[in-house]
Amino acid sequence: MEKILVIHGPNLNLLGNREVNIYGKESLDSINAKLKKEAERLKVKLEISQSNHEGEIVDLIGSAKKDFKAILINPAAYTHTSIAIRDAIAACGVPTVEVHISNIYAREDFRQTSLTAPACAGQVSGFGINSYLLGLEAAVGLIRK
Repeated sequence: MEKILVIHGPNLNLLGNREVNIYGKESLDSINAKLKKEAERLKVKLEISQSNHEGEIVDLIGSAKKDFKAILINPAAYTHTSIAIRDAIAACGVPTVEVHISNIYAREDFRQTSLTAPACAGQVSGFGINSYLLGLEAAVGLIRK
């Protein structure tokens, strides 16, 4: 069974309590449960990680090739600041899909640039929790094409 690495970036562990007007009331545990259910339907296995630390995310991406066929990542604030995560995605050789709950292009100016997206196969943003589910479906499509 194909394995997909899911990486949640900084502060996503606060979902459900954090800026609910932007990110909604669902917790990260709820998102992960929905991802696992969708993974079962798509017949893939997920390994899910959340980190507030850039280096840890870089390490996860850098070691992904040995175990994973795709990466689904919400780099969160690192989307706009991390050349290190962008370079790790570009170097790892694993197809990567970037997701965001909010539409980053309709937010503050500093959030409207994704440093990581150009290294990814694609990006899904602005569909709330469905961004994750659509991104997972896209990742599976990349694996199976």
